[in-house]
Formats: sequence, C-alpha cells, structure tokens
Amino acid sequence: MSGLAMPAPDGATLARRGEIVAALRAIVPGEGVVETVNEMRAFESDGLTAYRQLPLVVVLPETTAQVSRVLKYCSERNIRVVPRGSGTSLSGGALPLEDAVLLVMSRFNRILEIDYPNRAVVAQPGVTNLGITHAVEADGFYYAPDPSSQIACSIGGNVAENSGGVHCLKYGLTANNLLGIEMVLVNGEVVRLGGRHLDAEGYDLLGVMTGSEGLLGVVTEVTVRILRKPETARALLIGFPTSEQGGQCVADIIGAGIIPGGMEMMDLPAIRAAEDFVHAGYPLDCEALLIVELDGPAVEVDHLIDLVEKIAIRNGSTSCRISQSEEERLRFWAGRKAAFPAVGRISPDYYCMDGTIPRKELPRVLAGMRELSEHYGLRVANVFHAGDGNLHPLILYDANVPGELDKAESFGADILRLCVKVGGVLTGEHGVGVEKRDLMPEMFSETDLDQQMRVKCAFDPGHLLNPGKVFPQLRRCAELGRMHIHRGQMPFPDIPRF
Repeated sequence: MSGLAMPAPDGATLARRGEIVAALRAIVPGEGVVETVNEMRAFESDGLTAYRQLPLVVVLPETTAQVSRVLKYCSERNIRVVPRGSGTSLSGGALPLEDAVLLVMSRFNRILEIDYPNRAVVAQPGVTNLGITHAVEADGFYYAPDPSSQIACSIGGNVAENSGGVHCLKYGLTANNLLGIEMVLVNGEVVRLGGRHLDAEGYDLLGVMTGSEGLLGVVTEVTVRILRKPETARALLIGFPTSEQGGQCVADIIGAGIIPGGMEMMDLPAIRAAEDFVHAGYPLDCEALLIVELDGPAVEVDHLIDLVEKIAIRNGSTSCRISQSEEERLRFWAGRKAAFPAVGRISPDYYCMDGTIPRKELPRVLAGMRELSEHYGLRVANVFHAGDGNLHPLILYDANVPGELDKAESFGADILRLCVKVGGVLTGEHGVGVEKRDLMPEMFSETDLDQQMRVKCAFDPGHLLNPGKVFPQLRRCAELGRMHIHRGQMPFPDIPRF
C-alpha cells in the first residue's frame, strides 16, 4: 500500500477466519457475507485508489439488529471492524484492513418516511444524497448539501465525513442539515441522537458523530432537514484574466454582504477539461472562471445579479454570461460537477486534495501552488468551493512512471501544509482518513490529539472501529491516562488526588 503504515494484523484473528466467516453467515444469512478473493476485490479501496487492501471478510447487513449482532460479536472477540458506505471517500476512510471485518451499509437503501409538516426525511444510510432530493422534488422540496459525488455517495457516508458541496456556502454542510441519527455502538448497543426537533438537549453528541469518520459508531438511520426550492435561481459565468482577480472578486462579493447559493471557481486546465467533457459553454480565453448562483425571490435575484456583475467588472472580468433558463443554469453546473471525471480524461491518474483557507489568502495559496507545481514537475488543475475557501487541487501524475505517485503525495502534503500556514485547515469535507492522518500534527498539538483520542476512547475503548485512520499514532486508551513520574516527583504535587 505505497508504504502506508497501518496497524499490524492480529495473527489470532487471521487464524480464526473460517470460524468468523461462519459466525457472520449465521447473523447475516443468504448473500450477506462475501469471502472469496475475487468477490472482495470490489471492496479493496474507496475513492482514494492509490491505497488498496483486501479485508478479512465483507458483511452486508440489512437490518439494525444484524448490525448490532455483528458489532457485538466482533467486540466480544476483539475483532476490528471498518464501516463502509458507497466507497466514494477520497481520503481512504473506508480502506479495509487485513484482519478487519468490512461492514458495508449499502443494503440500507430505503427512505423510511417523508414528513413535510416537519420538513424532514428519515432515510437509511445507504440512500444516495441525490436520492433524497429525487424523493421530494415533485412537491417542491430538496436536500441542500450536494457534493459532486451526490449521484453515488450515501447519506450515511455524508454524516461520517460531514460532506458539503457547491451550495454549502449559503445552506451549510451536513452538520447544518442533520436532525437526528440512529447508531450502533461498538458493543452492539443501539442509541438515538437528536430527532425532528430543532435542537436536542444535553451534550451535542450528534455534532460529535457528524464527521467522526466511522471511528465512534455505525449509523443505521438518518433524519435530515429538507428545504423549499427557491422561487428563482440563476447563475453567472464570469471569466477573469488571472486566478488572483477571480479570488479578489469572491472576497468582494462576500464583503458586500451578498451570500450566493453557490460560488465556485476553476482554473484554465480544469475549465478546458470540463468544457471538452460536458460542452457547458465555458469560455476558453480566461485563466479563471467563477460560477455564482443567486437564489430567492425574482426581484431580489435580479438586483443581486446587477451588483455581482458590477463587482466582477471592477475586478477586471473579461466575460460575464447570465443563465436565461433553468436548463442553462443546470448546464453551467454540469461542467463544474463533472470536473473530477473530466480531468481523468487528460491524465492517466490524478490525486484530489482537499484543504480550506481564509478567502483572503486565495491569491497567496494559488501562487504557492504554482511554485510547488514547478518544484515537483507535476501539473495541477484547481477547482474551488470559492465562497467558503475549500480548495480541491487535482495533482496530475502517471502511476506507471516510477516515483510519480510519491511525488504527487509529497506535493499534496505541501499544499495542505501551506493551507495550515495561512490559517486554514487540513480538510473541508473529504475527511482525514489515511490520506491526511500523518499531517494532523501540522495542525494539532500532542495535547489536542490526546483530547480527541479521549473522545474515541469513550466510544470505543478497544480501538476496534476503523483503526489506523485519522490519528497519526495508534495508542491504547490506557496510555492517555498514564501518569509520568520524574525522579520520584509527581507532577503538580500540591494538587489533591483521590
């Protein structure tokens, strides 16, 4: 796995594989257990295909009771478990382990209830993100978070990664649209967090679970907020001679108090790839393209379009095209949403990064990425959730050329270090997984990481759920509370101890 350090496999678990497979077949009968090498190949990686590993066995439960029994069985026998949704994660969050059961939730694929009075949908975690919108759009509603993989990614995976999308600037991430979940703890206990009410009492455990990347529990039911479709939505395609001018336009739009429904930016390599792939009508004579969507009452949208157009002109825009129909608006977005597969047509391989920066630092970071591109000798195509500073540089490389994958990984790590240096963070929506795991000390101190680990220990003291992800070191929970005695002297000896 490209030299990636993962927890050493447990020999005792490997030796009992036949016994474990038989026990899981008793819990999930029929075709719910996959154990042959050829069949398990489909699950050996997620969207971060540079890392691959066959699991011990794959189990596909269909009921919460089955998930509970699987986790209870594994917990009692000290068997590791890796939860998996649709496998679209781009950070290696669902990478299997050699000695771990891969718990795949794709058969949880039903919408259980549509509750219009409370503007909520109750769905199983295997329902796709876009599937929720399809279920309610005939009645004028939709689900706001819309990651580029929304046609395939599961709502349970969205909870695990706190996914966003092109409309998260105005309508928020998964965390802002999640009302409640049912989840199974590692010991098999089933608990509910939140509900259809606006706020839950007590500690915000729902917030803890959102973005927890499968380290704390397995989600078996999701309740999300749905919204009324806006009266009007129109998009602008604005071209700029430089990415810096496009970045300044983004800052000026937000500074003017305008919050677009979505605001995305692409540089020339991404523009050309998307246009060749989708034929969305993108201008090819600009270095940066800004897509700005404004929604709301028609009069308000018309007024805001006029303001944004003037801001764009002040920043040196070379072209501005305004959608005149719903079909044209969707075509503008089709190019952006197809940017990742489009780039796949111009390079044998690409490495999709994910970091977030303060908006005002965009010109500095873009200049830094150009320098890194020259240093490593690798091209990069840039796609941004420009409104919230979430960057998605696509590093182009060829895995068949010796050393290029290593260079791409080093290039990506330097981009993320740059994001942190300018006041940003390591991830905006893809999660940490294994990709950014060893970069966590760039952002967090040892004390920070210990405190995060304590949350993990409270839910999963045996470190059986998705081990080797997020935390740069695999530690036992007992080590966190260990008291160090130096020269016979306890730290802070004047503090009373019980």
